[in-house]
Amino acid sequence: MAKANFEVPELKEYPEVPKIEPGSMAHLETFKAKPEFQEALGFQGELQENWQEQAIEAMGDMLTKYRSLKVYMDSCVKCGACTDKCHYYLGTKDPKNMPVARQDLMRKVYRRYFTFGGKFFPKLVGATDFTQEVLDDWYNYYHQCSQCRRCSVFCPYGIDTAEISMAAREIMDRIGLGDKYSNEIIGKVYRIGNNLGLPGPALEDTLEGLEEDVFEETGVEVKYPLDVKGADILLVTPSADFFAEPHVDGLIGYGKVFHEAGVSWTMSSHASEAANFGMFIGSYENMRKISQRIRKAALDLGVKRIIFGECGHAWRVAYAFLNTLAGPWDFLDPDYPVPQHILEFTLGEIEKGTLNIDKSLNDDMVLTFHDSCNVARATRMGDKPGGQFEIPRTVIKAVCNNYVDMPEDTIREATFCCGGGGGLLTDDLMELRVKGAKPRMEALKSVTEEYGVTHMAAICAICKSQFTKVIPYYGFDMDQIVSVHQLVSNALILTGQNGEDEDDESEEDAA
Repeated sequence: MAKANFEVPELKEYPEVPKIEPGSMAHLETFKAKPEFQEALGFQGELQENWQEQAIEAMGDMLTKYRSLKVYMDSCVKCGACTDKCHYYLGTKDPKNMPVARQDLMRKVYRRYFTFGGKFFPKLVGATDFTQEVLDDWYNYYHQCSQCRRCSVFCPYGIDTAEISMAAREIMDRIGLGDKYSNEIIGKVYRIGNNLGLPGPALEDTLEGLEEDVFEETGVEVKYPLDVKGADILLVTPSADFFAEPHVDGLIGYGKVFHEAGVSWTMSSHASEAANFGMFIGSYENMRKISQRIRKAALDLGVKRIIFGECGHAWRVAYAFLNTLAGPWDFLDPDYPVPQHILEFTLGEIEKGTLNIDKSLNDDMVLTFHDSCNVARATRMGDKPGGQFEIPRTVIKAVCNNYVDMPEDTIREATFCCGGGGGLLTDDLMELRVKGAKPRMEALKSVTEEYGVTHMAAICAICKSQFTKVIPYYGFDMDQIVSVHQLVSNALILTGQNGEDEDDESEEDAA
């Protein structure tokens, strides 16, 4: 078990709603962005003396632009349905991590400056001035929300805390108070093309290395092309897929599937990142600029379709926003959806019988599946409702003999967040990440003990990174997290793999 300088929650047989511990996470503050990180994204570099006036003006602008935000500010009746739904509250016991209390950090300011009662009778309506103390609470607790939207599933009014957190972060960015982790990453995308700052030559070397590895393993020349003009498919995948395990094993799987399907495909050094942290900071302008890089790559390379790799929030941005932010896509083949998920493509090839699958090659594992928040609650896959739940499971079951689901109230639309999403995947928030993972770890523990589960598959780069880092705190091994296309890669026997075709011909000649 990994050592921690904070108390790691004890996993229970059954989830328990904790007694509140006010202020238990007030000490945790993510690093602030330097002025140069802010300015690169079009924001003010740092707080000014009149920051309060600027913040109220920014809030007014957002209330005008996003009518949903005003509805969320006005409609909460404090029913309590959301209080025990947040993984961060369940793991930290801090009442300000209850969705309703986190919302109220903004709602109290909204009432003070944008309602009649708040302007003239603030104490009667729970309104408060936008003081430095309130701003500090905003910065701390709006960066203790992974924007997973689980609370919105259970809210009778559909209030979306994720949108409120996004709005709060944009207001803070506008006045010069931004988060270093997210804003620095967005800047890297603008300068280099991906979150990790990997330049084109490094990507090319990595992909050549993958080709060598696959050839050494299989004897088949599977290509991982970069910047190939005229290819049919542009694959846009999270940059973690280029180097880190288990992500890179998924990338290997994508290439094998494309190879067996006989399609031409490429990646782009200009748009070598599927992730879009513009969503995490609530900035549609930055979301648009990142999305436009994909459009430019597609036009420059002359592709006919776009497929996204395994990344939860990347798929949410692609599915929900790509056509609006970067469309129209009328230069692509209209016979295919824009965009398409790699799992949709792979399932199609499985159903056509293109892929030679030996499920027994994954028999060393008993699998379960983690529904990533953004996929589960903000997107779809395929042409039927619920495809985002069924397609991943169908693919896993097609390549594995041993699969079980975690408890029903912890999966699908009610899935628990990994604890590291929403721009919180940074070491300065490790305490929050470990505690936020508690509900998912309890669900994993239950199927481990009852069904002998050995591995958990995921289709989100952030989930994979988060789990490999935090599950050792709960007594699990980091290599128990696998990519779905890693499982596909394991079970897929390539045409001509290790001379199998030649062996078959010689046996026929002998007969």
